Amino acid sequence: MAVTTRRSATPSKNGADNGSKKNGSAKNGSSKKDKKTDWSSGIGLLPGRNVLGPLFLMATTPSFSIVFYHVCTHMEGNFLAFAKLCLDHGLFTILYDIWPTPWDKQTWKLIGYFAAFQLALMRLVPGKRFVATTTPTGHRPVYKANGTASYLLTLGTLLYLAFTGVFDPAVVYDKFGNILSSMNVFALCFCFILMIKGYVAPSTADSGTNGSWIQDFYWGTELYPRILGWDVKVFTNCRMGMMFWAVGIVCYCFKNAQLNGGTVQYGMLASVAIQLVYITKFFHWEMGYMCSMDIQHDRAGYYICWGCLVWVPAVYTSQAFYLTSNAPDISALAALAIFAAGVTCVYINYDSDRQRYVFRQSNGNCKIWGKSPPNMIVAKYKTTTGETRTSLLLVDGWWKISRHFHYVPEILASFFWSVSALNTGFVGPYFYTIFLTILLTDRAFRDDDRCKSKYGEYWTEYCRQVPYKIVPGIV
Repeated sequence: MAVTTRRSATPSKNGADNGSKKNGSAKNGSSKKDKKTDWSSGIGLLPGRNVLGPLFLMATTPSFSIVFYHVCTHMEGNFLAFAKLCLDHGLFTILYDIWPTPWDKQTWKLIGYFAAFQLALMRLVPGKRFVATTTPTGHRPVYKANGTASYLLTLGTLLYLAFTGVFDPAVVYDKFGNILSSMNVFALCFCFILMIKGYVAPSTADSGTNGSWIQDFYWGTELYPRILGWDVKVFTNCRMGMMFWAVGIVCYCFKNAQLNGGTVQYGMLASVAIQLVYITKFFHWEMGYMCSMDIQHDRAGYYICWGCLVWVPAVYTSQAFYLTSNAPDISALAALAIFAAGVTCVYINYDSDRQRYVFRQSNGNCKIWGKSPPNMIVAKYKTTTGETRTSLLLVDGWWKISRHFHYVPEILASFFWSVSALNTGFVGPYFYTIFLTILLTDRAFRDDDRCKSKYGEYWTEYCRQVPYKIVPGIV
């Protein structure tokens, strides 16, 4: 879950949306839409989004999370060796043999302590009030901007417990298979509860059925669910998924040190350091994420919530998990070069997001690459209530290179925090980069289709001025 598009309140993205949602955000839980005013859905490259795709993913991704863990832990990231094992003994026999128990008591304690700590931080840590972008029904979500403080408190607490001997972070690596197995159980139950909640007690009017219970379970029935005052997406996406990404890879460093005489290997350090810079950027920009595609358009269902509770820990931390016991020896100079390249990519990704954020917050009254005001398009659109609103589309800075240029440095950054593995594993250490490339390419097509529906002739003009989706001259 997967972490990356729009930002802040007021004008819509440089080529992105100002609010809405996937499949049916009409008022009062209705699944019927006015084609002229609904801009909540978008057609991407990947087929089968209604029934077949969700069924396939729900049937395979829980098993894949365990297979991925097993291959990285016991088979040096070699999926071909795993495929041969399945051919020799049968897929279901292998799955049964490798599946860790989801009922390990220590594992549930770890999950419970972590979740309770994050819920407490969400409620107790002070933060400024942030009003996000408007949905098609006119709803404007309100958040407490305390992500950075919660992130620093979480990592600080982990290090304090580690260096005082209260907790051994290497346990997270040792129990990771059980953690994934247990989180699969928790996430599936949680998604079912969210589906029922959307039917009987939705938090906002941005809710309702998508047409079938399969779609409702997969895509979700609510855009902005809250339980006892806690925002579900902030909890699952940011404080469980993204926060575990940081906590997990730091814990893996402790395990790597245990395996190497008390010293963390250079390749491991470079990979984890780049990822921590990226994750720090995310929490610094957390309120911008609350105006992204994951939040504005995708409801809280299996796709988002299971993805952040299971897929993010399994796949997003996979490079560091693989390197923990498989990192080749590289020189300090090589590690520094990898770190420098990775951080440069993270900075470009951050700066492109920052340009768009400043542009929105200032309502276009800002300087970008020495130009004030920057080039822009004033675009009009209608909400599902028929109200006409205005968005500003940025056509300057990084955003005049391509409509989703910020995806390029993000994909490259993921490559650099994986490349310390060199050629030691087949696919395993590079799976996240492959996955991210497919995800973001599909997302770019979805976003363009959505914005075309939302802005019409204004989007056509925007595409004329910025003709490429992602890579200039190619895509």
